[in-house]
Amino acid sequence: MKILITGVAGFIGSNLALALLERGYTVVGMDNMSQGHELNMADFIHHPRFTMLREDVRDATAVNRAMEGCNAVVHLAAYKIPRYSDALDTLLINSIGSHNVLEAAIKHKCRVLSASTSDVYGKNPNVPFREDSDLVIGNPTIKRWAYAISKVFDEQLHFAYHDRHGLEFVILRFFGGYGPNQNLTWWGGPQSVFINAALEEREIEIHGDGQQTRSFTYVSDHVDGIMRCIENPAAVNRVFNLGAVEEITIEGLGRLIWRLVRGDDPPKLKFIPYTAFGNYEDVRRRVPDISLARQLLGYEPQVDLESGLQRTIVWQIQRRAQLKL
Repeated sequence: MKILITGVAGFIGSNLALALLERGYTVVGMDNMSQGHELNMADFIHHPRFTMLREDVRDATAVNRAMEGCNAVVHLAAYKIPRYSDALDTLLINSIGSHNVLEAAIKHKCRVLSASTSDVYGKNPNVPFREDSDLVIGNPTIKRWAYAISKVFDEQLHFAYHDRHGLEFVILRFFGGYGPNQNLTWWGGPQSVFINAALEEREIEIHGDGQQTRSFTYVSDHVDGIMRCIENPAAVNRVFNLGAVEEITIEGLGRLIWRLVRGDDPPKLKFIPYTAFGNYEDVRRRVPDISLARQLLGYEPQVDLESGLQRTIVWQIQRRAQLKL
């Protein structure tokens, strides 16, 4: 099979590309390099079955051209929660990009596997979240919800294209990915910036009271879930939670990372009120129910949080050296 990956130079995209190539697939990668990094592609950029296209998913002509001859597209290109900026890029890139991908997929009779997010569950207090749980979005004046709203729109777009055009799709709701090739800023998640702070013996800045919880998933477990969705017909036209079910507070994550980096040194933690980013709202708990993926795909995360963080810290030290940080 020939697979198109949008966002191939990003975190999940680069790990997925390598896994697909190792399994014998032909891969076309598309990325405008606004958030991805060339170092993420170092292990496969010259692979004979890999083609790199430096293009933007907002360019419908480029997306259509990239999809020629492909059997499936894994659509990962997106902008995330606008923590320190306005929401316009998040809303437009995610909606326009998905529209272009789906239009091209209909033309080329291509199956679409699209990245959604655990953020779509929003403020729903009933954890763990099932795929049919209500999506409870917060106050629309708070820009942090732009990412969730854009992904809810994307999901509905897939259902609409299926109803009208017979599109074959899989929606992948990822929970808290981390590991090699993660972005080293907040774009990559709290673990990225916490590891940086611990390595530099700076205070780990924790937003809010630190008691909000998350489930963090090592990237190989996300890639395994995607591969199963590509190769198993039972995945078609379904939504799947993909992620680990181990729950930890953000404060607990900070303390764990400090211990893994600095041993028994007393942790340096600094709590930052949400008011520091203006009008902001957070989610208190986020844990997936992965029963559907277990039942239909045989999916089971393999890497526990402490082991995954140990591997990630080793990788992050190497990446910082490459970037001379």
